[in-house]
Amino acid sequence: MNSQRRIKISGGIFEISVKEKRLVELEAKSQDPSVWEKPSELQKINKEKSVVTKTVGDWKALDQRIQDALVMLEMAVDAGDDDTYNEVKTEAQNLVPVSKEMEIKTMLKDPMDSNSTFLSINSGAGGTEACDWASMLMRMYLMYADKQGFKTDILEQTDGDGAGIKSVTLHIEGPYAFGFLKAEAGVHRLVRISPFDSNARRHTSFAAVFAWPEVDDDISIEIKTEDLRIETYRAGGAGGQHVNKTDSAVRLTHIPTGAVVQCQNQRSQLQNREKAMKMLKAALYELEMQKREAEKNKMNSVKKANEWGSQIRSYVMHPYQLAKDHRTGHETSQVADVMDGDIQPFIEEQLKSQVLKTIDSNPKS
Repeated sequence: MNSQRRIKISGGIFEISVKEKRLVELEAKSQDPSVWEKPSELQKINKEKSVVTKTVGDWKALDQRIQDALVMLEMAVDAGDDDTYNEVKTEAQNLVPVSKEMEIKTMLKDPMDSNSTFLSINSGAGGTEACDWASMLMRMYLMYADKQGFKTDILEQTDGDGAGIKSVTLHIEGPYAFGFLKAEAGVHRLVRISPFDSNARRHTSFAAVFAWPEVDDDISIEIKTEDLRIETYRAGGAGGQHVNKTDSAVRLTHIPTGAVVQCQNQRSQLQNREKAMKMLKAALYELEMQKREAEKNKMNSVKKANEWGSQIRSYVMHPYQLAKDHRTGHETSQVADVMDGDIQPFIEEQLKSQVLKTIDSNPKS
């Protein structure tokens, strides 16, 4: 069996012959002088080329390691060489997580999956407890992003009255950031002995997480001026020289849909407004995608997951240690590791479950 046949997965990202052809096309486009005069188009081409180049390169590297291991195995068997055999065995074990990562990425078939993402966290009812839980989740996602090699930026943050945060919006930039983090959309539940309760009682807190893809500027999303409510306010700061003395923060409300975005991390009101418009465009795109799914009578999993009382995951720290995803049943007692960003196993199980649901609903596909 040749290497092309081994990994051909219909609809996935590892149809290598298709990717290699696309890479040639992108290279030709990037060398076209007429494109050099269009920075936004060139940036889009280079972004796609970077993703495709990494995909092809990763697969070729894995395939080469597999071929080398097979050759070494044949030599070990012919020579009866236990040392070489053990070396091959070690290499095979090392290849398991690499091939597993590639397998997971084959499940990311939506056109937006390869994009960067915006991720918002909102504390639920419960005052300081819920705000502290929201800040814990923010730390978890920042650490996860760091483990994945993603770049992060805090676009907006509203602090809690006593501790933690009421809400935050993150921009997480990197290949397939949305494809992975869309699995985190929903309500997250914490059970623990409260550090804010002098009687050391057990408390339950909730926070909602939502992810939506960053969309390219050339996607047609019409935003009429009359449909916008634009508000400016003074961005919060750490005090002293860091206090923003002008109303540079921007909040945009899209009146027809009720979508609200805000940005305060840029230096000027103009920059914050441009960033907020991009966030709004992405939010409206995601709303449109949800609308189309609903029209096709498919499950709107994101909306369902964000309904209070339908938490997707629980993090229990007392009276026992357990993090459990209620959609897939995946669980671990290593809650501290999860809070340090080790959430990829949960994400992978959710992606697998979505693929199985798709297969079950389309048995002939």
